[in-house]
Amino acid sequence: MVRPAFVHVVGPHQPVVALVDDDVILPCHVEPAEDVTAEILEWTRSDLNPRFVHVWRSGQDLVNTRNPSYRGRTSLFINELKHGNISLKLSRVKLSDEGTYECSIPLMGKKSFVKLVVDAATSPVISLSGIDKNRGGVVLQCESAGWYPEPELLWLDGEGNLLSAGPTETLRGPDDLYTVSSRVTVEKRHSNNITCRVQQKKISQNRETHIHVPDAEVPLRGSSPKTKNKTSCVSR
Repeated sequence: MVRPAFVHVVGPHQPVVALVDDDVILPCHVEPAEDVTAEILEWTRSDLNPRFVHVWRSGQDLVNTRNPSYRGRTSLFINELKHGNISLKLSRVKLSDEGTYECSIPLMGKKSFVKLVVDAATSPVISLSGIDKNRGGVVLQCESAGWYPEPELLWLDGEGNLLSAGPTETLRGPDDLYTVSSRVTVEKRHSNNITCRVQQKKISQNRETHIHVPDAEVPLRGSSPKTKNKTSCVSR
């Protein structure tokens, strides 16, 4: 049996980020490492009813206690329990899985928390913002929402070269998800095919939208642009 006075249940210091339909591991372990195979282990979410996500008792999983939305999608690393690893694998992540999970050894009163953020980032939306009479070009705006952690936004021409754009505006919502936006002036010297790319390297995700700006929409100084444009989206 584990000695309660010397053991702590430890989770990650940062939120865990997952993509919809991916598998994710919610880390949790005891320190110092001890065999917890004989312990009652619980993964719960206080905002659910029933609150049980996964329960281990008497050396086996208790399937019938789980919240129905998690049945068939959770598992422990059974061979690692003897080393104190009580991490939970969650398969086929859903948007509704986002929340704060409690990892606990209830009979010892030991617990830790893991925050799961499910990435619901939107493809960037490009809109025609106006004209820049001084530079003789059209001003495009790009916006994308639902990111975590904070992403970066890039403008590219048709050859994949970075365009000089205004500063990226970042808004962090009450759900801790980020919305980013930026503007760029497209001049006649630029390629007519413009890409707005939003990327988050930590989770190896990027989404981009392409727009074709016809020559008629890159005005001479003082003329007005047409407002009709076509966009296509590519998400990875």
